[in-house]
Amino acid sequence: MKKNKLQISIIIPVLNEASGIAQTLKYLTANSSPKNIHEILIVDGGSTDNTVIIAQQNGAKVIHSAKGRAKQLNYGAKNAKGNILYFLHADTLPPHDFDQSIIDAVANDHKTGCFQMKFDSNSNFLSFFAWFTRVNHELCRGGDQSLFITKQLFDSSGGFNEDYVVYEDNEFIGRLYKSTFFKILPRHVKTSARRYEERGMIKLQYHFGMMHLKNYLGAGPEQLYDYYKRKISV
Repeated sequence: MKKNKLQISIIIPVLNEASGIAQTLKYLTANSSPKNIHEILIVDGGSTDNTVIIAQQNGAKVIHSAKGRAKQLNYGAKNAKGNILYFLHADTLPPHDFDQSIIDAVANDHKTGCFQMKFDSNSNFLSFFAWFTRVNHELCRGGDQSLFITKQLFDSSGGFNEDYVVYEDNEFIGRLYKSTFFKILPRHVKTSARRYEERGMIKLQYHFGMMHLKNYLGAGPEQLYDYYKRKISV
């Protein structure tokens, strides 16, 4: 692909994100170039707050999908017009000029990858685990780090497995690691530490680690979701 023809579709799955979606969309616009961004797609899974209205007021295109992150991500990819897909969490902010970093990587034949990650927290505990996002191993990956992938590779890979209610990012990235080179970009996204602060940092990290272990030992999507419901979402 020629560099000047590369454009990004940013895909953000949401459900009741009215409190922060305006900040995210304004940040994305301020920290990227219009020539590189074809669209920002908000994939709403049935919000009952003002998420949709706020997103539209801040320049995003809103489409509606069945609830579930994998379903929303796949629906966003299906409707995207850009030849690069950039999957982003609503509470994650990529670095300044993130769009150019992604386009440069794809132009250099890196068809998929992510940024490293930092938390919006001064916690040494969280900083320790965030440090490992620079390591190019699938165990160090997660959706909070965002994900870029060419639309061509996404389509040929089959996209996200909708059997996974949780762990869909890790399952998909694990397949990508087996089929192609996964590029770690030398810059950082900043993601919210809210979940860790609310539920206990050590406790939550332990349970995420257990989910990785269960997946490694062969647990399927239903078993992972059952563990998540019992240990994390309560």
